[in-house]
Amino acid sequence: MLPSLKSKYQPHIIIANGENAAAGRGITAAIANEFFNWGIHGITMGNHTWDNKDIFEFIDDEPRIIRPANFPPGTPGRGYTVVKGNGKQLAIVNLQGRTFLPAIDDPFRVGEEIVEELRREHKCILVDFHAEATSEKIAMGYFMDGMASIVVGTHTHVQSNDDVILPGGTAYLTDAGMVGSREGILGMEKDAIIYKFTTQLPSRFVVDEGKWQLHGLFAELDEATGRATRLEKIRLREDEWVMS
Repeated sequence: MLPSLKSKYQPHIIIANGENAAAGRGITAAIANEFFNWGIHGITMGNHTWDNKDIFEFIDDEPRIIRPANFPPGTPGRGYTVVKGNGKQLAIVNLQGRTFLPAIDDPFRVGEEIVEELRREHKCILVDFHAEATSEKIAMGYFMDGMASIVVGTHTHVQSNDDVILPGGTAYLTDAGMVGSREGILGMEKDAIIYKFTTQLPSRFVVDEGKWQLHGLFAELDEATGRATRLEKIRLREDEWVMS
């Protein structure tokens, strides 16, 4: 769908969260390169960053991929970067929440330090906040209002309906949603997950091959101030072809 989306929105820069790209478990170099060849300029990650061991072979050498910046010191990779595309620049920051997820460093403190540093040279900044709790994501949106241009949540796989440009000019969406099957459960075959919930026994999750859905968002930024001027959710479904 990227060619159609590019034709409609004419984006300068495209960012994708890729932490579930390898059948739901991390990402590989081959998949990352496929994304880049499609025209994606930067990839963010999350709590499944290390699920595919191949990532240790390339994450330190690929500046266009970032993992949560509040992972422990010494962790491979980087938590933020600046990507370029079509004559524009965008600083991107990856953070991970702490509510209902493994205990790691404070994303608010770490995020503020990074964004303040980036703002010395960059006005346009995107923060991917990979978090479980809606309240924690909303808190990050208000916390970053006026500092980051865009704060978008990932992780829950379900696109939220609270897109807004906050008073300080930050575009906010609690969750961007997912790209994958709309007939499974969070992209996986539903029978195995229902079995686990109803029996409490281990179950092997397999990627569902049903009809797809594509979720995301489009934002326009004022380069002089970094403030968002437009925010629009993207929701596509196989056989429907509706861009809303």
